[in-house]
Amino acid sequence: MTATRVLTALVLIPIVIGIVLFTPTYVVALATVLITIQALREYFALGDAIGHRAYRLWTIFCALVFIYAQWFSTKVQEVVPLASPQLNVTALRQSTLVFSLVGLLLLYIFGLTVLTLFTRRPLVESLPSAGISSSALLLVAFPLSFAVCLHGIPNQGPRLLFFALAITWAADTTAYFVGRAIGKHPLAPRISPKKTWEGSIGGIAGSLLIAYGASFFLRVPLPHLFAMAFLGNIAGQMGDLLESACKRSAGVKDSGTLLPGHGGVLDRIDALILCFPVIWYYLVLVNPPMK
Repeated sequence: MTATRVLTALVLIPIVIGIVLFTPTYVVALATVLITIQALREYFALGDAIGHRAYRLWTIFCALVFIYAQWFSTKVQEVVPLASPQLNVTALRQSTLVFSLVGLLLLYIFGLTVLTLFTRRPLVESLPSAGISSSALLLVAFPLSFAVCLHGIPNQGPRLLFFALAITWAADTTAYFVGRAIGKHPLAPRISPKKTWEGSIGGIAGSLLIAYGASFFLRVPLPHLFAMAFLGNIAGQMGDLLESACKRSAGVKDSGTLLPGHGGVLDRIDALILCFPVIWYYLVLVNPPMK
């Protein structure tokens, strides 16, 4: 299993790095669309396992509109005049489509209402269908769309997105091996019995090590890189445990079988789901200087 897992990673990681570092933001948005659709399909399957049928087409459509809105916000940033590098994230804050995203959420709610009132499904399915559909949009699609926002940050966006990926990959790897070697104290035994506090701490150390290395190619002060790595790591571990809780609720081991050794796409990106928005909001709210 470990060999298969490594081989799959060796195939996928160069492809992901190439897209992130060497293609424009619209390509990253298209890649995010494909990943989101597959992740939603796997999430819907978890709902099916417990008898909660989602409104699939409407949820996927709104997820794609969310990603488009995030990409459009990056185009707005390109025409915002920047007086200095320090103003990059300030311009981000001013141009982000917060109210548009709220409007899209309202559109989703209206559509969900129409489906609930006029569907031919039994009324007993109304609440479960609305619940699994809404949770899919809010727990998977919406936070994943922040990958597009990160990539679209002026000047350093691709490197910042790569930074988010790297700290998550490093955390996953170090947590796995440290946990296997010395892990004794369960982190969340009811949700994921194999995860340990030792592995969790090892994962944090791995992320911080990547943050130090990133200081040589990211024009962000090292203390801020450490802060983003730490917060992104904690968010990633929470996302991992959240997906594990969903799988345990559905009574399955993996969300899918698409990626040998890893399970499904949702299994592979679970830590990234919360890491992306946490790092983006750190940049927006803290506004660290960018040299």
